[in-house]
Amino acid sequence: MDSISSSASLITPKFRCFDPTNTYPTTAKQRRYYSTLPSSCSTSPRAGNTDTTDVMATSTTTAEPKILAGNCGYLLEDVPHLSDYIHDLSTHPNPLQDNPSYSVVKQYFVNVDDTVAQKIVVQKDSSRGTHFRRAGPRQKVYFESDEVHACIVTCGGLCPGLNTVIREIVCGLYHMYGVTRVLGIEGGYKGFYSRNTIPLTPKVVNDIHKRGGTILGTSRGGYDTSKIVDSIQDRGINQVYIIGGDGTQKGASVIFEEIRRRGLKVAVAGIPKTVDNDIPVIDKSFGFDTAVEEAERAINAAHVEAESVENGIGFVKLMGRHSGFIAMYATLASRDVDCCLIPESPFYLEGPGGLFEYVEKRLKENGHMVTVVAEGAGQEFLSENICAIDKQDASGNKQLQDVGFWLSQKIKEHFSKQQKMTINLKYIDPTYMIRAIPSNASDNVYCTLLAHSAIHGTMAGYTGFTVGPVNGRHAYIPFHRITERQNKVVITDRMWARCLSSTNQPSFFSPKQLSAKKAEEELVENHIEDLAIK
Repeated sequence: MDSISSSASLITPKFRCFDPTNTYPTTAKQRRYYSTLPSSCSTSPRAGNTDTTDVMATSTTTAEPKILAGNCGYLLEDVPHLSDYIHDLSTHPNPLQDNPSYSVVKQYFVNVDDTVAQKIVVQKDSSRGTHFRRAGPRQKVYFESDEVHACIVTCGGLCPGLNTVIREIVCGLYHMYGVTRVLGIEGGYKGFYSRNTIPLTPKVVNDIHKRGGTILGTSRGGYDTSKIVDSIQDRGINQVYIIGGDGTQKGASVIFEEIRRRGLKVAVAGIPKTVDNDIPVIDKSFGFDTAVEEAERAINAAHVEAESVENGIGFVKLMGRHSGFIAMYATLASRDVDCCLIPESPFYLEGPGGLFEYVEKRLKENGHMVTVVAEGAGQEFLSENICAIDKQDASGNKQLQDVGFWLSQKIKEHFSKQQKMTINLKYIDPTYMIRAIPSNASDNVYCTLLAHSAIHGTMAGYTGFTVGPVNGRHAYIPFHRITERQNKVVITDRMWARCLSSTNQPSFFSPKQLSAKKAEEELVENHIEDLAIK
């Protein structure tokens, strides 16, 4: 069970799901977002808002998590709603009920009490655990079609599927809800106040899913909360769709808080994007399947090169700053990899049981080998051997050294000194080729579902959320849940064991290290459960 803020209000006697279409009496046991605002905080537009510094570091009006408790350990981590801080909002019938495309659907509207369980493998005495609000269309909406003025922005690095998400937001708003005013913000967050925009229509975005990259452009940095919200307010935008990774979603969270502080009727939705698949809670991030598929092609090329020469080594570096999911899944998909190195699993180079010894063993057995390394693996070796300065990019990410090139040179140097055998090593780095390609069929479908879920959420008045599948069901997830930690490969789990079984490589762990790692992971899991119970 995951951690829950101890400051959250729990409704313990009986669970009743929050229905934004009903008006519940405000009691001490039903704390709403407006009750957390300090009395000095004005809701008038831009009141006292002259500081253009980054509010991410200075905001003190962050709302408490909305947590509802039910029977048998049931917890709903709910997302904010416009009615939490704006009273007497009018509702309208969902135009989907008159849409001929959806007339055949037996029950298209989501029940207000539907939630999605985060943990589905339980024992008979387990508590029901944490749940999230199920994504999908509601019977009542809080925006009329001609009232909506939406905008879309893409931030951070490239990822397969960005254009598909953009296309499906535009087309979904237009065809499902009759929204005709959608603005594209060019160049990331700074495009809000640089006045870089492009009108988006179904005709404009018709075939962009066939291209890689993003038609809106992207950038790192350029984040200024006050300027961004000022721009949103000046343009009359009332729905904001923000596509980006954990850093971008942190920014989206602060934008929502500032919008809430000003009392604006603006819904903010995040679509999580990371090719590394390192966003927690959700099953996977879009573009990941495409990245694995393309990475496998690079591995296949490395295998052809390696087996075509004597003592050939195909060495492939793949993406994965902190998480080795692409390397692990591409290794499993290929079945031609002899060694997979990821950030979560430490390894050593020299001595008995080290990487050099294993490489020599595989070459003697097979005459060739293929090694895959994630870009974040082995960075500790480079810190020791290279006078590396801790530099960060505009997004605040630590700039990594090129472990692939460094490690390939170390392998060459080792065998050159040994003079036991001559090796032929081919180094392949397909990173930017993978990032820049269009999404495959699977990711295209996934991007469509993400876009539609985000649209349904904002039209229903939900805000301050990100969307994604949890155990196969799309849900609305509070921003803080996907930015509080990173998703990483659990090296004491079955999937990593399957990878080791596929490559036949050693774990590079001593029994003592493995025992300590298991104890550490159990301690973290127990700590999370204790916080949830509290």
